[in-house]
Amino acid sequence: MDVLSDVISTVRTGQPRSARIEWHAPYATRFPEVPGAKFMVVLQGSTWLLTEGAEPLQLGLGDVLFLPRGREHLLSSSPAAEGGVDCSRTLRDAVTGADPVPTLVCSRGWARPKEIPPGPAFGATTVGDGDGEPSCVTVGGSYDASASTPHPLLAELPSVVHVPAKVGRGSELPLAVGLLGRELGANRPGGDTLIPHLLDMLVVYILRTYVEELWQGHEGAGCGFAGALRDPGVHAAIQAVHRDPAHPWSVAELGERAGLSRAAFSRRFTSLVNQSPLAYVTWWRLTTAARLLREEDAPISSVATRVGYSSQFAFANAFKREFGWSPGRYREAARDLTESQVPAVPPTR
Repeated sequence: MDVLSDVISTVRTGQPRSARIEWHAPYATRFPEVPGAKFMVVLQGSTWLLTEGAEPLQLGLGDVLFLPRGREHLLSSSPAAEGGVDCSRTLRDAVTGADPVPTLVCSRGWARPKEIPPGPAFGATTVGDGDGEPSCVTVGGSYDASASTPHPLLAELPSVVHVPAKVGRGSELPLAVGLLGRELGANRPGGDTLIPHLLDMLVVYILRTYVEELWQGHEGAGCGFAGALRDPGVHAAIQAVHRDPAHPWSVAELGERAGLSRAAFSRRFTSLVNQSPLAYVTWWRLTTAARLLREEDAPISSVATRVGYSSQFAFANAFKREFGWSPGRYREAARDLTESQVPAVPPTR
């Protein structure tokens, strides 16, 4: 996989938990913080986003919201709302069913599941309240964190990434939003297979739009992992590590991939990624190993070899330093617990 696709693999376990919500004003619903990333798209109408320490933000038709570290937030029909009803249990119960994207109806102080008839087409502008047409329709979800530390790109993102509908009109993001909206409103054969993949695709387009467009307007543009992806040399080196984590990489060889001397490459890489090249290699090897332990039944010795460790003992020690668990215990926990409880312990350094 390419680097941006690999970022998605580090932010989730399994499929995203997602729901389509029909909002009937007045409403104010609180979404608690989660150990992962959240995303949301406005399919109809508009709503207000309220987060602590920030001005209320109005989200309109086609706007996309991405919370890379699962920040707590409030969605409301009014910018002056306070408190809000926590409907996380209703959401959690709904998304554990057979429907990949269940529909909920939310209004003043309550939320309940809804059997889905064919919904309004993407872009419908009729609004209302009560039992009539909803004043807003959104689709959103969350990914559970699958690593002890977030990928550098996710770590440097703002806690709230707002992609207005007008941004990225020359890119594929609006097309992905429209396709998702139409698929959710059509109830057509094959939708249960398509929709989870469309949600994955949506997050990739959000990150791509940030790297290619929004990042330029942020303080510190030119630095950070987004800057590394736009630097041809450093990007080539990172791509090489991701494609072959088991290779015995040296700073000099990575510098050759980047077309730079060893010293120049090390300085540029460290300034952009905020860690040394070999520290990043180690982190990516262990992050890849964690995914293999969750998803495959290969012996631990085989996993160690596939990520560049000739000694299972050395691999086990490095893995425990990063995740706080031995490889065997991590795998057992991933099997025994629900996906939302897969261990993501801060590294003990």
